[in-house]
Amino acid sequence: MDNKNLYVDINILQTVPSSNINRDDTGAPKTAIYGGIIRSRVSSQSWKRAVRQAFAQESNNATWLDGIRTLYGPQLLADEIQKIDENISEEGAIDKAQEVFQEARIKIDKKKHQTKALLMLSNGQIEKLAKYVIDNSDIDSKAVKKVLQNDNSLDLALFGRMVAGDSALNVDASCQVAHAISTHEVTPEFDYYAAVDDKRPEDTAGSAMLGTIEYNSSTLYRYANVNVNELVHNLGNSEVALQGLNLFIKDFTMSMPSGHQNSFANKTVPNYVMVTLRTDTPVNLVSAFEDPVKSRDGFVQSSITKLEKEYSDTQKFVDAPLATYVLTTNKSVLNSQVNSLNELTQKISAYLKTRLVNENTDN
Repeated sequence: MDNKNLYVDINILQTVPSSNINRDDTGAPKTAIYGGIIRSRVSSQSWKRAVRQAFAQESNNATWLDGIRTLYGPQLLADEIQKIDENISEEGAIDKAQEVFQEARIKIDKKKHQTKALLMLSNGQIEKLAKYVIDNSDIDSKAVKKVLQNDNSLDLALFGRMVAGDSALNVDASCQVAHAISTHEVTPEFDYYAAVDDKRPEDTAGSAMLGTIEYNSSTLYRYANVNVNELVHNLGNSEVALQGLNLFIKDFTMSMPSGHQNSFANKTVPNYVMVTLRTDTPVNLVSAFEDPVKSRDGFVQSSITKLEKEYSDTQKFVDAPLATYVLTTNKSVLNSQVNSLNELTQKISAYLKTRLVNENTDN
């Protein structure tokens, strides 16, 4: 594998109609102040969750694709132990499972059969730990940790894992996802709604329920980057890493957090996608919108113009990208345009294959 840095920048502009896809503790859509004005905001955690759900839908039981973030790791392991060996009692399986987690120095609550903090595990790790328990009467901490240091799922390899009890079990994230913000100022709006009881007496007036929900509409700038070499390291194989990268690009592009989706039917597709391959440093182009877009004719085209100017301006500070690909139905001044999302991922994969060897790499 080429040891030189290799980064993939994903820049997306997406118009979202009246919606509340990511709310704060008061139920209002999340916001941020940038450039001195209020912007619509969707947290990175929310969009990563949507991507992980997309992975799960496409996994077809592939153990490397989607992992599990849960407090119930010991119970999952106990269930897998019993699945392999039905002769082991439920109590015996949970005892063994808890011993495994203790040997890994992962804090657990024995009464609840839970870990004390959310823990990301891959299906492959759970399966191998269960087989290890079946094959070994004594649990060895080094052997347990070795299992937990390999067979990472794609979401684990991308988004990482932190274990407070033992840093050896940490997985450095190969992907960074920014909070999406609107390219322009937003004004909060409120929907006043009422629900009528279908069976109310004829002499009864009024509604059975009244309420309000806050919402806004926006053109969002979304950004993520992937350290390709780190992704290869985390997955242990460059060919699998390329498959995973293509899937991440597709699912990050097409996924959307599901907050209040039934109320607003706000699922849209992006208006503009730009993917850039770099060897020096990832570059978030949000500075294009520090001076917000102002328009009475829609925000998309003006946002594209500002984004592509920022892309060009940053060349004064960073190395020229290895390659840049643009997918849009709007006007673009960049030459390397593609006609579909599939073509986009195919071109990226073909380019990266020239820099990565298709063989297993050491973790």
